[in-house]
This record gives sequence, C-alpha cells and structure tokens, in this order.
Amino acid sequence: MAEEIARAASAFELQATGHAPKSVTVVLSDQTLVITMHGALTPAEQLMVKSADGAAQVQEFHQQLFASASGSFREEIKRITGVEVCDVTASVVSTTSAVVKLCAPGTKVHVLALAGTVPAGIWSGSGLSPAA
Repeated sequence: MAEEIARAASAFELQATGHAPKSVTVVLSDQTLVITMHGALTPAEQLMVKSADGAAQVQEFHQQLFASASGSFREEIKRITGVEVCDVTASVVSTTSAVVKLCAPGTKVHVLALAGTVPAGIWSGSGLSPAA
C-alpha cells in the first residue's frame, strides 16, 4: 500500500508541477499519513529557497497548488486505503528540497528535517500511545 501511495504521490507531483521527485517516503501512524517527496523542487525553486522571501514564496505556491489541485490525489488515496482524506496540507523543507504532503485529521504534526540518516538498527516502535 505504501508503494502504491508513493507512486500516486509522484504522479500527482509530476502532473501538478511538471517535476517528479527523486524519491518518495510514506509513513502512516494511526490516522496520519505523511508523504515526503525528496528532491521535489525544480532548480529554480532550489535557488529561491536560499532566501527567506523566496522560501516563503515557494512554500505559499506549493500550499496553494496542493489545496487547489489535490482533489484527484485525495480520491486516489481513498481508493488505495479505503479511507477518506478529511484534511490536507503541504509544506516545503527548504534545506533538503523536500515537499511534505500531510493528511492528518485534527492532528498536530511536527516535521523535522534531520541532517543525516538514523541507523535502522536503533529505530524501533511507533512512539507513545495515549495513557489508558
């Protein structure tokens, strides 16, 4: 399912912007689906995000584009998962040229861009569950 979502996200990005991401990561946790598209910015956008004003413009562009053009993508996610998408947002991580698509109903999400890769052998679990 994650691979199918990644393919759908890549196809959406190519159709919407004319630029396909280099790779796509999909993470599902409870009702939150986070799709990170690495290398999704065009060369011009990569130059723009080097300044605060340019980064704000690129961020706004991707948020508006995703908000206005994501209907078919939302339907595709529903087809793949069997669950309707109730809210979406897009965010640009300017230091890594990543675009993050977030489907999270009533969820506060912090997206942190790490400077390196966490070794797979030391990562475990999915986080804390609410206290019973």
